[in-house]
Amino acid sequence: MIWWVALGSAVGGVARFLLGDVIQRWSGSSFPLGTLVINVTGSMLLGVIMRYALQTPAVTPEARAFLAIGLCGGYTTFSTFSYETAKLLEDGDWLRATLYVSTSVVLAVTGMFLGFALARR
Repeated sequence: MIWWVALGSAVGGVARFLLGDVIQRWSGSSFPLGTLVINVTGSMLLGVIMRYALQTPAVTPEARAFLAIGLCGGYTTFSTFSYETAKLLEDGDWLRATLYVSTSVVLAVTGMFLGFALARR
């Protein structure tokens, strides 16, 4: 089981690194848009995986560990989110920090419900 989690974490971490970097460079902003997009899409992906995986025996415990714990755990970036929020606050940018935190939470939870809805289909 540990190897499934490790493999999923590697895949998720590489995906986060590549996609987050591309989004951040594309935006051309100091606002952490790459992390925001990763957290929202990761929440949606975990919603799909968990809702579907728990409703069907077709998803083995190993596949669920690979996808949910490994892939999504490696892909989502909560610790990065915390650091970026702290940096914004440290820099005195309270407005952007507040916007970042509130947008991240609302969109990530929305992403989770979208994932649930996708899995029902």
